[in-house]
Amino acid sequence: DAMTERGRLLMDWQSGEYSKADLARRYRVSRKTVHVLVSRFEAEGWSAVEERSRAPHSHGRAVAASIERRVVEARGGHPKWGPKKLRAWLTAKDSGTAWPAASTIGDILDRHGLVKRRRLRSVAIPDWWGDLSVIDGVNRVWGVDFKGWFRTGDGSRCEPLSLSDLHSRYLLRLVALERPSGAAAWAVLEGAFREYGLPELLRSDGGQPFAGPGLHGLSRFAVKVIKAGVTPERIAPGKPQQNGRHERMHRTVKLETASPPAATWRGQQRRFAAFVRQFNEERPHEALGQVPPARYYQPSPRRYCGQLPEPQYDGADITVVRVYPKGTIRWRGHEVFLSEALGGERICLEPTARDGVMRLRFGHVPLVLLTPAGKFEPLSGARPRQRPPAAQKV
Repeated sequence: DAMTERGRLLMDWQSGEYSKADLARRYRVSRKTVHVLVSRFEAEGWSAVEERSRAPHSHGRAVAASIERRVVEARGGHPKWGPKKLRAWLTAKDSGTAWPAASTIGDILDRHGLVKRRRLRSVAIPDWWGDLSVIDGVNRVWGVDFKGWFRTGDGSRCEPLSLSDLHSRYLLRLVALERPSGAAAWAVLEGAFREYGLPELLRSDGGQPFAGPGLHGLSRFAVKVIKAGVTPERIAPGKPQQNGRHERMHRTVKLETASPPAATWRGQQRRFAAFVRQFNEERPHEALGQVPPARYYQPSPRRYCGQLPEPQYDGADITVVRVYPKGTIRWRGHEVFLSEALGGERICLEPTARDGVMRLRFGHVPLVLLTPAGKFEPLSGARPRQRPPAAQKV
């Protein structure tokens, strides 16, 4: 074996009969190998023939124990954060320290048993994303949704309603409700309008109370949104990925506030309030370059006046009618049903390039085309893309 061969080589060297070049030829090794072995033998004795680890005695990029300890402590304070967020958070807290790369932080967490392995799943790529507005600025599009109800430790029903600015990811509201009613949802939304101003569009799914079964999917909630000066925008049925920025936030909410739920309903709301503060002001967001959403968000210049005035219509050729309480209008001898949500509201019919065909509009939102026979035709394009009216003076 190798140790026996080394021993024989050193015994031949001790005999004085061979040079290092002779030993290299005899044992079929390099002269450098002979030189190293002889040097070790003269310095350490016969222990030089033993096997040695070839690992370096020191590592130039080893993480200091103090740095590793602080990484583990940071993970303990934020058990749901990954390496990228932890590194961004640590850098913001102590920019003078050379923090290791996110991959190294991941290795540290793995060594300390702080990584939970996830089962890999195949992801189907959606083939249609819908005709939705481009999110190209703060307060351009807000997202609203109910996360899905669960029960707290005392058995109380909790159904969180969330509201966020989809450009900056700023979480505007996260409120625990008992039931997903339109009145409760409007109270939450109106509070956000008063605090942050008005967005241009409000994106939601097609469920209650955001949408209804009548014309254009209008509900009483959507009617209030339009009267406030905001355009409702809905994702396609069964396509939650069209509101993916908002849905991704819901997963984080579940992990950090409801796994498991709080003992009481009020305790759950306190968790939500603490989460909103941390999510907006401390938690680094990968889509924002690992900075918190509060760095990007600013309130809208379109202030909410606190009232829902009747829509005003201008134009010489338009016809303004008031919808009957049951949601119908009289048009050229026909009784046309629109939506019960529009009961008592003023709508506008404006002429189009087609003879006798009118465009039906509520506030700033076009709804549908109305033929002389009282039949509906869809508007050109999947969704209205008009911007809301100018900022209202308070």
